[in-house]
Amino acid sequence: MSMIRDLRAAVRPSRRRDDRPYPYESAPACVNSAIVDCGVYREGRRVSEHVTPAEAMAGVRSEGGFAWIGLHEPTEAEFAGIAQEFGLHPLAVEDAVHAHQRPKLERYDETLFTVFKTVHYVEHTELTATSEVVETGEVMCFTGRDFIVTVRHGGQGSLRALRHRLQDDPELLAKGPSAVLHAIADQVVDGYMAVAGAVQDDIDEVEIDVFSSGTNGKGSPKGGDAGRIYQLKREVLEFKRAVSPLLRPMQLLSERPMRLVDSDIQKYFRDVADHLARVNEQVLSFDDLLNSILQANLAQAAVAQNEDMRKITAWAAIFAVPTMIAGIYGMNFDYMPETHWEYGYPAVLLVTAAICVGIHRGFKRNGWL
Repeated sequence: MSMIRDLRAAVRPSRRRDDRPYPYESAPACVNSAIVDCGVYREGRRVSEHVTPAEAMAGVRSEGGFAWIGLHEPTEAEFAGIAQEFGLHPLAVEDAVHAHQRPKLERYDETLFTVFKTVHYVEHTELTATSEVVETGEVMCFTGRDFIVTVRHGGQGSLRALRHRLQDDPELLAKGPSAVLHAIADQVVDGYMAVAGAVQDDIDEVEIDVFSSGTNGKGSPKGGDAGRIYQLKREVLEFKRAVSPLLRPMQLLSERPMRLVDSDIQKYFRDVADHLARVNEQVLSFDDLLNSILQANLAQAAVAQNEDMRKITAWAAIFAVPTMIAGIYGMNFDYMPETHWEYGYPAVLLVTAAICVGIHRGFKRNGWL
């Protein structure tokens, strides 16, 4: 049970964002510029500093353990030597270099290639029609028997703090590269859960604005900016593209026995898969809820427009009375009622005003004005 508690504590990410690469301290000039760290771990402890991937693998093959190489946005030339050293498949290497991949799990000979989409919530003081709500990146993992190569794309999703936490737990690292893979998956999914909570707050805010009483003074519902809702819906769709495709890879890692995944570690992928399923349900509910909010907003706008049209129609009916009477008396006939009466003109004005007041009161009583 102590191992279970230590494992869960070790892989939980801190909430502090650190997007900077993790460089070598005093790294030699010969080190590939895309490599942010390279280390050899034996019996759960780091035994090498400032080594190249070739030196790391030479040590692993001669003395055991595994190597963990971390890269940030490598070019084809920078990744070519590492791919050759670890025998990585050209198709997976191409995906890792060019990024923009769908979350997936693929097996190439004795290597597992896993793609994770990292998601970061973009803080904003007010949600607008152009607000960026979520920012995505990618973490790709090549997992072998005695190595794990991580390739990160984007300005967030740093693995620096994760590496340090794992190094503080030798018992966990002794399980090999699959322990690192699980820790990365757990950190990514925990990030999804944090983002889901923040997006829920944004949706709640929009929902309150849409259904609040009153108008914004322009005849449309208060908070009725459909652009904000649509922008939030687009951001939720981007979030969904990161979460939903990862369900199948997590199920495979948690349910199907794999030679490259330690049997003890595989049990903990079930926890990750469970959290991911819950986040996926949340994201799907976000999409449905935003559809409902958007429809409600459009319905409110239509109701507001109908009310405006009723008011315009009511005033047009009122002004139609004096217009009609003035038109009749403007036809210049000699024989018309009261045309030669001394009080005919004020009498017509009085009758016209009385009719207009009566019509106004009728419209007011029926809620048209």
